[in-house]
Amino acid sequence: MSVLASDTAMVMAAGLGKRMRPLTASQPKPMVRVAGKPLIDHALDRVVEAGITRAVVNVHYFADVLEAHLAERDRPEIIISDERAQLMETGGGLVKAQHLLPDPFFCLNSDNLWLDGPKNSFADLSALWDPDRMDALLLLVPHKGAANFRGKGDFHMDALGRLRRRRSGRIAPYIFTGIQLVSKRLLRDAPDGPFSTNLLWDRALEEERLFGLAFTGRWFEVGTPQSIKPTEMALADGT
Repeated sequence: MSVLASDTAMVMAAGLGKRMRPLTASQPKPMVRVAGKPLIDHALDRVVEAGITRAVVNVHYFADVLEAHLAERDRPEIIISDERAQLMETGGGLVKAQHLLPDPFFCLNSDNLWLDGPKNSFADLSALWDPDRMDALLLLVPHKGAANFRGKGDFHMDALGRLRRRRSGRIAPYIFTGIQLVSKRLLRDAPDGPFSTNLLWDRALEEERLFGLAFTGRWFEVGTPQSIKPTEMALADGT
C-alpha cells in the first residue's frame, strides 16, 4: 500500500443541504442514498480503502441522525466534532476541529462521490505533498472528468501546480473536487466564528502556497435530487 501523508481525514458533514431539498427536509444531505447507500458511506468507504484509519466528522443539521448512523460503522475510527450550537461553515469547522487533527490531514466533503483513476486519490495527494512549499494541496478535476457539473470552474493551474482563481466572466479549466490535503499552517491566525475556507485559501494564494493536483478519475457533482439518477447510471456502467 502507498505511504500516506496522514492517517486522518476531516469529513465535512454539517451543512444544511439546501440544494438537495426536498430530500433533506427530514435528513442531512450525507444520508441521502445514491446507488444503494448514503453519500457519507461512499466517502468513508474510499477513506478506508486508501488506508486512512481515523475520520473526524463535523455535525450540525440532523446531527443525531448522522451520529446514530456513524456509530454503526466499524471502520474508520470516527470522532465527532459537534457543531450543534453553531454551524461553523467550512473554515470555521476546520478551526473548531483542529485539536482533533494531526498535521497534515486530509479533508473531504461528505457528499463526495468519485471513481479513482490509475492510482488512489489520497495516495496521489500524498506523493506530491511538500510541506515546505504547501499550505494546502487541492484535488482538481478537469471539466471532462466532472459529471453533472454545470459551473464555470474554480482554478487555473500552472506547470508547477500553483493555483490562481477563475476571473469573473471567464471559465477556469479545473473544478475543486472537495478533497484536499491540508497543513495546519493554513489554519493559523484564523478568525473566530463561522467563515469559509476561501478566506484561508486567499492568503495561501497570495503566498504562493496553494497547489493543485489534476485528478485522473471520474468525479460526480451530486448537488440536487435531479443529479442522483444519472450518477447511479454512470456508476453502474463504471464510466
